[in-house]
Amino acid sequence: MSAMCRVLKINRSGFYAWLKKPLSTRSIEDNRLLKRIHEFYEASGGTYGSPWIHQDLREAGEVCSVNRVAKIMRQNNLVAQIGYKRKYIKGSKLSNVADNVLKRDFAPDAPNIAWVSDITYIRTYEGFLYLAIVIDLYSRRVVGWSMNKNMDKRLVINALLMAVYQRRPAQSVLVHTDQGSQYGSADYLAFLNEHNLVPSMSRRGNCHDNALAESFFGTLKKRVLRKKIFSTRDEAKTEIFNFIEMFYNPKKRHSHTGGVSPVKFEDTYFLEKQIV
Repeated sequence: MSAMCRVLKINRSGFYAWLKKPLSTRSIEDNRLLKRIHEFYEASGGTYGSPWIHQDLREAGEVCSVNRVAKIMRQNNLVAQIGYKRKYIKGSKLSNVADNVLKRDFAPDAPNIAWVSDITYIRTYEGFLYLAIVIDLYSRRVVGWSMNKNMDKRLVINALLMAVYQRRPAQSVLVHTDQGSQYGSADYLAFLNEHNLVPSMSRRGNCHDNALAESFFGTLKKRVLRKKIFSTRDEAKTEIFNFIEMFYNPKKRHSHTGGVSPVKFEDTYFLEKQIV
């Protein structure tokens, strides 16, 4: 052993200390952080990269740099899922009953000024389950949603009904959608008129006009669905409810909100209004 120390030109006491503790203090700390990183990565459904994981760690009381988090994630192949491409629902007739009033103004300065709505489908062995959502553009919060086996006007009206009931807006609200036939039905337009809601529609074939709804569905697909086929519609409903009410609204971080969740962003807004 002494000969080995002489060849390697290392101190004997240091060599024996290394044998007893082969990992450096930093490596031990990296392994501890990795466990926390795994927790937050799994909680996000694999959709968070190092910046959002770093924010979660800081809120949990950890002190480390975002570069260190990025390095640990890279070394352990923890990569945020990106690149979701939406498949559009076929067989839906188009309706053009409103202009594009929103015009991609995705950043109103208060809640209940502009909402966006859209529909997607979820595969189950019982058949498709359709999901309609309503999102407040101010906070990115899902304020209304509806699920049913039929993709009809009642699906989108029920989602809006939930939004109106929960938010009770004091002024008119712009509701932006695509040109799906459900959004052009007489009953849907009557509901808008009755509840002081103003319709706005994307230009035909331009998904960027309703990009926020697309982004929500992308997160849903990556975190919950992942090419999964649910056994029943009820099973799918439970998963989607948990995603919206247990993760997306109270926990999902957004760049638009400064890295906080929709609920926290709105809470801050209303608190500041009370102070003023």
